[in-house]
Amino acid sequence: MGTVYITQEYNSFIGKTDERLTVKADKKKLLDVPLIKIDGLVIMGQATISPAVINELLERKIPLSFVTATGRYKGCLQPELTKNIFVRKAQWLAAGETESAIHLVRGFVRGKLKNYRQLLMRRRREYPELDLDKGITKLEQTIEPIDRTNNIDSLRGLEGAGSAAYFGCFNQLIKNPNFTFKSRVRRPPTEPINSLLSLGYSLLRHDVQSAVNIVGFDPYLGYLHYQRYGRPSLALDLMEEFRPLVVDAMVLNAINKEKLTPDDFTSEPLSNAVSLTKEGLKIFLRLYEQKKQSKFKHPVLKRQCTYQEAFEIQARFVAKYLMKETDKYPPLILK
Repeated sequence: MGTVYITQEYNSFIGKTDERLTVKADKKKLLDVPLIKIDGLVIMGQATISPAVINELLERKIPLSFVTATGRYKGCLQPELTKNIFVRKAQWLAAGETESAIHLVRGFVRGKLKNYRQLLMRRRREYPELDLDKGITKLEQTIEPIDRTNNIDSLRGLEGAGSAAYFGCFNQLIKNPNFTFKSRVRRPPTEPINSLLSLGYSLLRHDVQSAVNIVGFDPYLGYLHYQRYGRPSLALDLMEEFRPLVVDAMVLNAINKEKLTPDDFTSEPLSNAVSLTKEGLKIFLRLYEQKKQSKFKHPVLKRQCTYQEAFEIQARFVAKYLMKETDKYPPLILK
């Protein structure tokens, strides 16, 4: 089944009966699923969760995340770290402006920007009338010096410039006349496309952080993202190359194929925060799960895998590099 999303706004109670997770609201059973089929639990909005469920999630090492209706990640309950202290030791030894950290940051930035470029080039082939040349050229200009850049702040600058070029083209990728995109707006997102992107990135963060924990990393020590209290920097680092592959592609598909319409969104009057309606959220979560379970040929392993599997595969590549079992980290870049 994968990840379970609890979207009931009020009065829902998450409990446990034997080896099954149950969700009830207003004395009605909304969900009854075997715990063995659950990889993760995401609560969107408000819900009461029993101590028995919390204990079971920790025992089974199932991550629990809390996300607002507008896609803002609030926090998580994570099982105990794995006992692989050697991975964490290597992770900490690489902290700072070390050769290993710079190499990994190059990989994270290169992966993200090359996947941005591939997405734009694919759309240019499909729709030759689009004016994407300037954005593609700017991305190529930011990708070209990555391997010669020996400073993490400079690599962050290249990542920012490439992202700006990509989102400068994003509105052209939207073929549904009912939606437009001007710029990336967060906290809160004030129009539908930004709302979908923010929500998608929060869900992606949950999944990548789970993979990072499974491999044995400390998720709070990263290299590309600055360390801040409570921020899972390594998970944010690793999810960069997946943003265009999973979330952006899924959002564009949902909008362009009219799987979501303007009626699936609602706006909060005071903050102007835009979020999905209850039915719209169900559609979005289904599309996200379908995307996670879709298969592709991994360019390094040369075999079929799902994006869900790829989160852990890429985390293990990071571990192998830090443990000096390989001489480089290969970011996931798909053509």
